[in-house]
Amino acid sequence: MDIAQSRRKENIAEYILYLWQLEDLLRALQFSPEAIYSQLVAPREVEEEQKQIFLLWYMDIVNLLREEGKEQSGHLDHTMHLISDLHNLHLQLMELPLGEHYRTTFAQLAPHLPVLRATLDKEEASATEICFRALYAAMLYRIKGTGEKAVADTLEFVSPVVAELSAIYRKVERGEVDLFKE
Repeated sequence: MDIAQSRRKENIAEYILYLWQLEDLLRALQFSPEAIYSQLVAPREVEEEQKQIFLLWYMDIVNLLREEGKEQSGHLDHTMHLISDLHNLHLQLMELPLGEHYRTTFAQLAPHLPVLRATLDKEEASATEICFRALYAAMLYRIKGTGEKAVADTLEFVSPVVAELSAIYRKVERGEVDLFKE
């Protein structure tokens, strides 16, 4: 909860990837409150009352996964809506004067998108969703210690696009940037 809140405020991409990782972790713990408590809550050095708040937060995510029928796989609608918001920003940046640098960064990734789509088997996904799925796959490969070339390629081309998009999103969200200002 605390990690998610700070990531949400500072970097929307890290927040989304954190929640995706948490979804998989909760599935691995088989949504067991006892396992969630012992693995995710008990090790925290906070008061018992705060531990109960953390447990309730994790269980809220478990309940959302169940309500959305994503017990086995898939990502919460919440994160997919955020990716949709980011994709809408991407589309605006591809057209507006403010997006000049972003377009240059994205142009380096664009030739690699068809391969990423095919590799991820997500032909209908937006370019932004493909980027997030590629980053998440790279993170999983890194954890497993496999796919070093795929990870390096993904990080080289996808990371700069997502980083810039996230930074602009944060500025827009905070009112620091006006997309339509000349």
